[in-house]
Amino acid sequence: MLQVYLVRHGETQWNAARRIQGQSDSPLTAKGEHQAHLVARRVSTVGITHVITSDLGRTRHTAQIIGTACGCMVINDQRLRELHMGVLEGRLIDRLTPQEEQWRKQMVDGTPAGRIPQGESMEELCERMRAALESCLMLPAGSKPLIVSHGIALGCLISSVLGLPAYAERRLRLRNCSLSRLDHQQSPWLAPGWIVENAGDITHLEMPA
Repeated sequence: MLQVYLVRHGETQWNAARRIQGQSDSPLTAKGEHQAHLVARRVSTVGITHVITSDLGRTRHTAQIIGTACGCMVINDQRLRELHMGVLEGRLIDRLTPQEEQWRKQMVDGTPAGRIPQGESMEELCERMRAALESCLMLPAGSKPLIVSHGIALGCLISSVLGLPAYAERRLRLRNCSLSRLDHQQSPWLAPGWIVENAGDITHLEMPA
């Protein structure tokens, strides 16, 4: 059985300001760095062998903290980037026009083929995220990889493992530095292949500082 751990990056300045990030970037806040250290401490004892991250700055910073704690080099994979949010990247959510808010909602409300102008569809996001996950099957036997990515991207990936379409309503909350796990296994009681062991665990973030 292959276990793949999933971590969303720590809180960023744009997260705190409610500004749309997509594939634009924003540095971690002090809180975000603290979150990264907490999740790093959580996974440092489970035997992580590879830390694979989106190549955006907020994920690379989070991944480096985890990699240091686990004694692993960090591998960049641009397939793990967040959904491209097109013309809305950098915009404050509270200041979108009605038309812009409609575009944004299409990415979370189950609209088939939804797409923000100049952005990416959920189907395109799902295709590259699944390809990155499948690449983990090529790692040496006994590997235990950890992937650092983004909220919408990881939610789409987990939902796809559950058999939902890429554009399905977004109902899985993945907070900053939450921890999830996907297993590739053969079980008499589950469908063969990828299964969701857990999703969105934040118990490590509620630990005393």
